[in-house]
Amino acid sequence: MSESDQSRQSPVHNGRLYIETVGCQMNMLDSELVVAALRQDGYQLTDNPKDADTILFNTCSVREHAEHKIYSALGRLKYSKRNRPQRVIGVLGCMAQKDQDLIFQKAPHVDIVVGTGQLAEIPRMIRETRSATERVQQKAVSLGRREGSRDEITDSFQSYDPLRDPEMRPTPFQAFVRIMIGCDKFCTYCVVPATRGPEQSRSPSQILAEVRVLADQGVREITLLGQTVNSYRFTENGRMHRLSDLLVQISDVPSIERIRFVTSFPRDMSDDLLQAVRDLPKAMKYLHVPAQSGCNEILKRMKRGYTVEEYREMMHRIRETMPECAVSSDFIVGFCGESEESFHKSMDLIREFRFKNSFIFKYSKREGTRADDLYEDDIPETVKRRRNNEMLDLQNQISEEDNAEFIGRTVSVLVEGPSKWAAKKNGPATDGHRPGEPLATQLMGRSECDRIVVFDGNPRLAGTTARIRIDDCTVTTLIGTVETLEHQHGSSGILPILV
Repeated sequence: MSESDQSRQSPVHNGRLYIETVGCQMNMLDSELVVAALRQDGYQLTDNPKDADTILFNTCSVREHAEHKIYSALGRLKYSKRNRPQRVIGVLGCMAQKDQDLIFQKAPHVDIVVGTGQLAEIPRMIRETRSATERVQQKAVSLGRREGSRDEITDSFQSYDPLRDPEMRPTPFQAFVRIMIGCDKFCTYCVVPATRGPEQSRSPSQILAEVRVLADQGVREITLLGQTVNSYRFTENGRMHRLSDLLVQISDVPSIERIRFVTSFPRDMSDDLLQAVRDLPKAMKYLHVPAQSGCNEILKRMKRGYTVEEYREMMHRIRETMPECAVSSDFIVGFCGESEESFHKSMDLIREFRFKNSFIFKYSKREGTRADDLYEDDIPETVKRRRNNEMLDLQNQISEEDNAEFIGRTVSVLVEGPSKWAAKKNGPATDGHRPGEPLATQLMGRSECDRIVVFDGNPRLAGTTARIRIDDCTVTTLIGTVETLEHQHGSSGILPILV
């Protein structure tokens, strides 16, 4: 772009932006895209809300706790808004789509409310809010699932993927790519079909173009995102593309070394997908497939669309196709009507399949879901807490035992940077240290089967792929020593650490 072109596209506003993100990887990606768009208006990121003249909360509605956290944060801004009336405060994402005007009622000092399908409107809304002579609250939300035809509702939920912002990524060499939005499963406990809209897949050509841009920016690992990512289907140029086809096409992008995808739905775990993960060297041997319960009666109440027997058949196909593939799961304890017998059936499922890890949640009643309409939330909080702790203890025991099986083995790890999960026991390593280079510290990365690995090394190893010999383990991590480097990138051979 020429200097004259740059001058014609000069920033509209030169301010500071603070954004707080709660929830899943999809929300993290949404925040990256919103920040990228606001940078076009001249905004700079700050990690201190006190320094910001625009404060955005990208929200989650899956758990009640996440909503309470946001409302508490909004409450703390009430008086600063009074003293700084030009500060723009916005609520984005799932809670914005679900609560809409309720947010203005609970927090009258909020200026804009923007749902998941209207994120492209944010720059315009902020500009109009800041330039208005009189304060006007603005709202941009999509249609509810019963407020129009499927086509009308679908059109009101727009996938927002045009811009990227490297500073918002987990690391400079890892990125999320959305391949679909929305959900049509309608589990009775879940608000996602309402907050994210109907299921829509993006075209393979759009996805591949985005992956190539990311690869040119130095990204080495791609995580494909979808509410039920293995439900991906898109017909382009007369051909039906499935997730397995997409994995093959992305594998052909030279600079991309690793491909992951989350979250999978049990009923849509097809053989062609399992074979693609098995056969493609760049596909990581890891699947996240939520079970939610090990009791058929509870699964029926949840409207999950499969039985324990069908989940077991899927797991057997995974083990037969890829014996070394790691599988993680989700469980909800204390769902409406869950008896002790039902709970112990879930415990038995964990014992049977020995998941790498499980994300365990206490049931949280969500207004607007079918479970809220149909069932009484009849499990006391003390019982939910006990079941949560018992299941977590069982899963931790299994995770620790299975991690111990890696001691003495060597695994391939993409080095992400300094460890955030484990405290370093010793001081900085000095063996082989050259003057002017950083001392070794504890680094972390993930193996091909998604296990966290920590080891001592130079921070400049971030962005490389290394062979790590495993010496010890904990419940959550493998602990090892660098043996060799597999791949190095950048003009100097190794990317500098930027996180």
